[in-house]
Amino acid sequence: MTQNLIQAGSFLTLHYRLAGPDGGDLVNTFNDKPATLSLGTGELAPAIEARLIGLAEGSRSRFELAPGEAFGERNPEMLQRVKLALLRQLGDPDEEYKLGDVVQFPTPDGQGSYAGLVREVGEDWLLFDFNHPLAGQPVSFEVQVIGVL
Repeated sequence: MTQNLIQAGSFLTLHYRLAGPDGGDLVNTFNDKPATLSLGTGELAPAIEARLIGLAEGSRSRFELAPGEAFGERNPEMLQRVKLALLRQLGDPDEEYKLGDVVQFPTPDGQGSYAGLVREVGEDWLLFDFNHPLAGQPVSFEVQVIGVL
């Protein structure tokens, strides 16, 4: 019997662990239910998906991804000032914002949301960083392939 190998479009059942530059877990399914996903649907970063291609069912691997490879480089244009008046209009008028807060914003079509991290607090504005928290960072990815369809 030949082993099932991961190919583009494969449906997978796997355990995985994604760790940031400090080695701390960002996602870890090893102590819980395994994840199920389809390659090519955007559930994993393309650089991670590319590393999975060719792995056999039952295998366990670990990859180191270079800074920016998994979640892109940091983009200075993704730093934006937002006036407090606008935040109060869109959200809770009594909200107090501080450095490190993560604030959800609605997408223009209102169908989803995206997050911004407060980097600076000005007199009547906040500087938000809309980059992925791991943009420009090295990450490690460990995977145990349970099933390939």
